[in-house]
Amino acid sequence: MSLFNVYPLFDVNLVKAKDVFVYDESNTKYLDLYGGHAVMSIGHSHPTYVSNVSQQLQTIGFYSNSVQNHLQEKLVEKIHQLSGCTNYNLFLCNSGAEANENALKLASFHTNKKKVIAFKNSFHGRTSAAVVATDNKKIIAPINAQQDVDFFELGDLNGVESSLKGNDVCAVIIECIQGVGGLDESTTEFYQGLAALTQKYGALLIVDEVQSGFGRTGDFFAFQKHKIQPDIISMAKGMGNGFPIGGILINENIKASYGLLGTTFGGNHLACAASLAVLEVLEQEELLKNVQEVYSYFLKKIKGLTQVKQVKGRGLMLGLEFDFPIKELRQNLIFKHQIFTGSAKNPNLLRILPPLTIKKEHFNLLFEALEKEL
Repeated sequence: MSLFNVYPLFDVNLVKAKDVFVYDESNTKYLDLYGGHAVMSIGHSHPTYVSNVSQQLQTIGFYSNSVQNHLQEKLVEKIHQLSGCTNYNLFLCNSGAEANENALKLASFHTNKKKVIAFKNSFHGRTSAAVVATDNKKIIAPINAQQDVDFFELGDLNGVESSLKGNDVCAVIIECIQGVGGLDESTTEFYQGLAALTQKYGALLIVDEVQSGFGRTGDFFAFQKHKIQPDIISMAKGMGNGFPIGGILINENIKASYGLLGTTFGGNHLACAASLAVLEVLEQEELLKNVQEVYSYFLKKIKGLTQVKQVKGRGLMLGLEFDFPIKELRQNLIFKHQIFTGSAKNPNLLRILPPLTIKKEHFNLLFEALEKEL
């Protein structure tokens, strides 16, 4: 028996990690500027995180959602406190795909409609409805294709309204900064217009913060820059710093009923302990402030690299766009300079998604490597 071969793997076997560094079996040290797909929010093996999860495991690690779990209530309170999203309720699950799946399902329940509007270059997950709202036909199986989704370019309010006029749209789902698609972001005018249109035509606005949430952009959520109030906010990745957890924040106007949504593992004791540790560190170490400071430094330093065509994204959700494919550059960064970075649907885009604990001196290692390679 062997593993089902669906991942192209770099020839690196990681065995330990600390803060912004990971180590292979030969004890080679790598700078992690990818964070395992933007998952590592407070750094690898953070002592607060390790302590919280370890202590929780010694008391109770899991029970189903058939009993009360006061850690869930603590998590709700802390998210409300740090995010400022106070008029929402929380449903916990296990991943970003599951968060978006439940968001779309809930929108359909609430509106009694079934059509979805999404955007080109989007990525919302691989589950049934989420994958059809993802702009990648290669990962949509025939069984998924029963879903009805209209795709529009970011910024196309006229197209969105033309679809909404059909009065069968339950939700508009959008990443305020696209992740896998290439770090594109539209204007505040567009996002505010989108919010107004969904309200006008009785659809729900779902903002996908799976990759951009929990401080990655320098705001708690990326949408907050645009002064909008989504109906549902999906989140995962940095929420658990490596422990599987996801969730949706649901506007209080959307009412719950027993059995409407459900999950076996979602919101278990260990998952809540992990996420509470993340929030504690975000607050105590002022990591959102750190994100803003190192982002400003990054923008200044990157000006010295004339081969960079464009810097995309914001905070620590960044992309460096070149006028050539970055595949070889990315490999050289890993194997010659021991630096992990990410790729995107755009073959010319190098993605930068480090832990939010990163410092200026760590970015200097990237700049030095890029100067040698370019």
